[in-house]
Amino acid sequence: MAGSATTVGVLAVTATLAVGFVAAGAAAASSARAAGAADAAALAAADTASGLVAGEPCAQAADVAGRVGASLTACRIEGLIATVEVSLDVGPLAARARARAGPPPGAP
Repeated sequence: MAGSATTVGVLAVTATLAVGFVAAGAAAASSARAAGAADAAALAAADTASGLVAGEPCAQAADVAGRVGASLTACRIEGLIATVEVSLDVGPLAARARARAGPPPGAP
């Protein structure tokens, strides 16, 4: 009887750890997706702000973020520099990311 209780305990601990590792992996993947969406949205906004692409920079950023399932939560354009924030819903939680794109500091 004592051996079966130990076995059940070991299985319960193993199952708990497995669920934790799966949740951590899903969170990491969602975070990476949100970061990629933010990067792409910031680049789209910066390209639009520089005149390479026609349109309004924040609208372009929202469009690009939406194409990968994220939503644009903030967009700021300062000259040719675009700073955006996106949110990606993951079940009951949301992964958030921020990105900045534009010419390097000190560029003409």
